[in-house]
Amino acid sequence: MHIHILGICGTFMAGLALLAREAGYMVSGCDTNVYPPMSTQLEAAGIRVVEGYLPEHLQPAPDCVVVGNVMTRGKPIVEALLNSPIPYLSGPQWLAEQVLRQRWVLAVAGTHGKTTVTGMLAWILERAGLQPGFLIGGIAADFGVSARLGQGAFFVVEADEYDTAFFDKRSKFVHYRPRTLVLNNLEFDHADIFPDLAAIERQFHHLVRTVPGQGLIVVNGDDLNLATVLEMGCWTPLERFGTGADWQARNLSHDDSAFDVYFQDSWGGRLHWSQFGAHNVRNALAAIAAARHAGVPVAEAIRALAGFQGVKRRMEPRGTVNGVTVYDDFAHHPTAIAATVAGLRARLDGGRIIAVLEPRSNTMRLGVFQDQLAGSLAEADRVVLYQAPDLGWDLGKVTAALGGRGQVCSSIQAAVDAIRAQVRPGDRVLIMSNGGFGGIHAKVLEALGGS
Repeated sequence: MHIHILGICGTFMAGLALLAREAGYMVSGCDTNVYPPMSTQLEAAGIRVVEGYLPEHLQPAPDCVVVGNVMTRGKPIVEALLNSPIPYLSGPQWLAEQVLRQRWVLAVAGTHGKTTVTGMLAWILERAGLQPGFLIGGIAADFGVSARLGQGAFFVVEADEYDTAFFDKRSKFVHYRPRTLVLNNLEFDHADIFPDLAAIERQFHHLVRTVPGQGLIVVNGDDLNLATVLEMGCWTPLERFGTGADWQARNLSHDDSAFDVYFQDSWGGRLHWSQFGAHNVRNALAAIAAARHAGVPVAEAIRALAGFQGVKRRMEPRGTVNGVTVYDDFAHHPTAIAATVAGLRARLDGGRIIAVLEPRSNTMRLGVFQDQLAGSLAEADRVVLYQAPDLGWDLGKVTAALGGRGQVCSSIQAAVDAIRAQVRPGDRVLIMSNGGFGGIHAKVLEALGGS
C-alpha cells in the first residue's frame, strides 16, 4: 500500500513516515520546509521526498494521503486532492488507527518539555527491556531516530496540542487515547489557532476526558493552569510532581546534575546525569512516574536516566572551536528560553553566554511575547536577535530593554559576524530557534575557525 504524506518534514509527520515504512507501507511525501535533522532521517530511511505542493505529486495516485496540519485550503495539492477520489486522513488519525490501537499508550502533553520527557520515558522503558514503540518530536540520541513501532505492548507518544488538520480543528492529542498521561505544564502559546488560554485549557480537558479510570495522570502539581483543567472534571487517579507533591527532587546539586528522587516520602535513589537545568529535573520526575505506572521500578528508571543522552536540538553541542562551544536549542517561548539560559548558566565555570535567537514560531511572529522576551534573556551576557523579513514587529524594543547587551541583525550573515566579533575563549554560544535558522550553527563554527 502506498501512502503519500503532505508536510512530511515536520517533526511529527517525519516520525509517522518512519512508522509507516517500518509497517511495510510504500511511503513518499512532499514539503517546502526541508532541513535537518528530519530531512536527513527520511533520506537515511529511503523515503522519497519532493519539494513543493504541486498537484502532480499525487501522480501516480497513492492509495491514501496523510495530511499534515501545515496544509491549508488553497494550496494546489490540497485542492487537487479534494477534487480526486483519493482517500485522505490526518496524521493523528492514521497513527491512532494503524499503530496505537491495542497498545498501552503513554502520552506526554504540555507547553514545554514534551519532546524531552517523551525521549526520557521511551529510554526508561527500553532499558527495562520492554521494547516500546515511540513517536518523539525530535531525534532521541539514544535511539538515533524519532520513531519506531517497537515490539512490546507500550507506545510512547509526544502529545501535541496543536490542531490536527485543516478539516479537523481539534488538538492532535485527542486522537491518542492514553492509559498513562503526563501533563507537564500549560501556558498560552499557538496564538495563531488559540484565542486565549481558556481555549487551550479546554482542549487539555478533552484529553483528560479520554484517560480511563484505571489509568494514571501524572501532573505538574505546581502548575495553576493544569489545576484549572483538572477542576473541570477528572475521573482518573492522579500523581503529582513538584513542590510538596507525590514525586519530589531533593538534595539537588548546585548545577542540577544530581538529585534524590522521592515518591510519597520514600527514597527511590539518587540520579547523577548529564542533562541541564531545573526544568529537566522536573521532566525526569514526570518520566520516572509514568514509567512506574508501566511497571518499571523507580531505581531502574533512575539507572536508565543516568545514561540518557538527550534529544537533538535540546541543548545539543554542535562543536567547539578555539575554546568557544556552540549549542543548538529548540527554545522559542519565553519560559523555555529563560529555562534554557538558566540551565546553561548553572553549568558554567567561567565564560559568558552569547544568546542568539530567531523569533520564528507563529506566536512569536504575531508579537504576543514581545514584552516578555527581554526578561527571558536576562541571564545571558550578550544577545543577538535575528530580525527576519517577515517577523512583523521591531526587535529594537527588546534590545532597548536589554540595556546595551543586545543587538539586532537583519541577515544570517550579519548575525554570524556579530557573534564572531564579540566571542572569546570560554564563551558559550547558545543558538535558539524552532526552525533551521539558515544553517547558522555551521556558519558560526566555520567563522570561529577562521578567526
